[in-house]
Amino acid sequence: MKRLAFFISGTGGNALNLLRACREGRVPGHPVLGLASTARAGGIARLEAEGLPVAVVARKDFDSDEAFSEACYLAAEEAGAEVICLCGWLKKLAVPARWEGRILNIHPGLLPRYGGAGMFGMHVHRAVLAAGEAESGATVHLVDGEYDHGRILGQQRVPVLAGDMPEDLQKRVYAAEMELFPRALAAYLSDRI
Repeated sequence: MKRLAFFISGTGGNALNLLRACREGRVPGHPVLGLASTARAGGIARLEAEGLPVAVVARKDFDSDEAFSEACYLAAEEAGAEVICLCGWLKKLAVPARWEGRILNIHPGLLPRYGGAGMFGMHVHRAVLAAGEAESGATVHLVDGEYDHGRILGQQRVPVLAGDMPEDLQKRVYAAEMELFPRALAAYLSDRI
């Protein structure tokens, strides 16, 4: 069973969802670490309350994306992690060769549309609504050197409804994320992707 690290920047909802999916046997992985990009991340206390060790590697403490990224990978490696799941992670990661193909991310939109630098959270939902799209959804993909660019492992679509506000669409997409990420991670870990 692969050992997993969950990287968070906020409330940790996706990380908690994956942690529970692993414990319930829906995902064949063993969570070994939560890693937060800021000591203010609300998910730290939530993951610790579930018994998962959490480390903080704050971006502000480093002069470059590369130095910050390396500190994150070293923390994951020290915990024995073999796969990293980005769960609402909002910081740029430089991906070294040793981690290529082993970092998964969840994005609140249907990539390749509505991705890239600055396209996260409510920014995505506002852009989808402004464009008059009929649907949105969530995407799980492998992380490479570009924002929201790596190979897509799975998507789940949701309708955009008449009168939707960004907050309405966010709730629908978040529900899709809760279903998609465990399913895509399980398939990845089982070599079905």
